[in-house]
Amino acid sequence: GISYIIDVYRKTEKPELNPIKQGLFITFFPQLIAGPIIKYNEIASEIKERKIDSDNLVLGSQKFIRGLTKKVVFADNFSIIADNVFNSDYSSLPTSVAWLGLFAYSLQIYFDFSGYSDMAIGMGKMMGFNIPENFNFPYAAKSIQEFWRRWHISLSTWFKNYLYIPLGGNKKSKLRTYLNLFLVFFITGLWHGASYNFVIWGLIHGFFLILERLSQNFSFSIPKLIKHLYVILVISISWVFFRCETLSDSITFISKLLSFTELGDYYVLILLNNYVFLLFLAGILFSIGARKWHIIFNVRSVNFNITTSLLYLIVLVYCLSEMAVSTNSPFIYYQF
Repeated sequence: GISYIIDVYRKTEKPELNPIKQGLFITFFPQLIAGPIIKYNEIASEIKERKIDSDNLVLGSQKFIRGLTKKVVFADNFSIIADNVFNSDYSSLPTSVAWLGLFAYSLQIYFDFSGYSDMAIGMGKMMGFNIPENFNFPYAAKSIQEFWRRWHISLSTWFKNYLYIPLGGNKKSKLRTYLNLFLVFFITGLWHGASYNFVIWGLIHGFFLILERLSQNFSFSIPKLIKHLYVILVISISWVFFRCETLSDSITFISKLLSFTELGDYYVLILLNNYVFLLFLAGILFSIGARKWHIIFNVRSVNFNITTSLLYLIVLVYCLSEMAVSTNSPFIYYQF
């Protein structure tokens, strides 16, 4: 809604005088709760006239099933490990168990949110709307800057177009660029919730973005693996502030991560079995975009053959069976 008002004010978008069409844009239900964030010009032509055909129905349903699989099969199973760790007494956590819980939550939040986005995109596709992709394997990034080009793409693009660039972007002094980045990620934190935890989460990202820009002044080469591990470490630790209820809990949990003590309660390990190990392995491969392993999650063209249809049907039935035996597990981003 804000982007529409600003675009009309800037005269980059003509005002929509039909209240039904404007209302459809504002209340478009597939992505209303958690995104992707859609600009009016991205679906304006489809609001006026769109095509609903078998190709869109097939691609949309496949996309929806892939998103449902991310949520029900991956995110909800990772949440069992993460919740048991983060809801426990942190003082009794061994370091290895704390890292296991954080690792599980890092995978959970990716599959949960990207799963929702895929389901929204799929529903839109079935109705003739082409909603932009919102995730592009963010855990494969080799810098925090690249991470934000891959994670919740519509949100980072929104803040870039409507806050960062109007503040001056990187077109002014270096100091002003750093200040702009600081302000953008301070507000990004507040956007998720009015608490110290979310503000600190945003500032962590802003700090490392500024640090990466400063490092560009030095000519040295860092191996790609080291870059990748650095991103995973920063992102994972920042998720602590996203998951913990209070600032003091976050600090206590991080102290456990860094204490390197193995004395404590290992009860959560009883939740680990061959199925969970398989999900962790598949989750890592799918989240970093290992191409030959994620074919089912990256279908771009229509395929009507019997084998593909049966595969998707089997996956859908399996998702429904998982939902039938599990407790209610709302999407993480519903709370924001």
